[in-house]
Amino acid sequence: MAEYIHTEFRNGIFIVTLDRPQVNALNFEMVKSLQGAFREAAHHAQARVVLLRATGDTFSGGQDVYEILNAEGVSYRKHMQETYNPLILQIRLLDLPVLAEIQGTVAGAALGMALACDLRIVSDDSCFIVGFLGIGLALDSAVSLFLPALIGYGRATEAAFSNKPITAQQALNWGLVNRVVTPDLLQKCAYEMAQALASGPIHSMGLAKRNFNKAIFPHLEQVLDYEAHIQEIARLGVEHKKGVSAFVEKRLPDWE
Repeated sequence: MAEYIHTEFRNGIFIVTLDRPQVNALNFEMVKSLQGAFREAAHHAQARVVLLRATGDTFSGGQDVYEILNAEGVSYRKHMQETYNPLILQIRLLDLPVLAEIQGTVAGAALGMALACDLRIVSDDSCFIVGFLGIGLALDSAVSLFLPALIGYGRATEAAFSNKPITAQQALNWGLVNRVVTPDLLQKCAYEMAQALASGPIHSMGLAKRNFNKAIFPHLEQVLDYEAHIQEIARLGVEHKKGVSAFVEKRLPDWE
């Protein structure tokens, strides 16, 4: 079995690394391994911070479309309930700060995973793509909640409807990320940021995180469930069939 997720513990920092060349596309096995990694972090007696990072030039292109195609007839609702919904809840309910270290592109379900983290440090060549509507789907992985909460409804709607990338500088200006650095400094700066968090009052940070969850994301579980319901409707639509065909054939979809 391929190991798409690596974990490492160093100086109070629990490091989770995505490792599935070429673009760290998320498949079922990989997401289940991520769930296992966050369970391990939650039960690690000495863990004080989780640092989520990825190998290669791309953080993650999101769900592996080819896996879905090969599982013809799969219920998207059931898939969401087994994969991304529990993972997003794990990240938000973990009483430790979670820092995402992002390079290159982050799209689709991986965007939801990155936005579920408490803090984000990115390279200046990174970009954020909603992605779902490009293959005729609705939003999932709590992107419908996190993105407008961070950048506002108008900007989130434009990003979703247009599929236009949000650049690193835009992301910083809009409050989507906390820090932008050059690619050569990303890993070093992310680790230093994680170290600074690890040296702080972690228990109090966990309590503050609960406050934020209650104040800003009190309906997260219901939103995830509704997204899964809507995604199943989208799966059965003609636009999804057109979008996936265009994706496989590497062309623009004809929505007419």
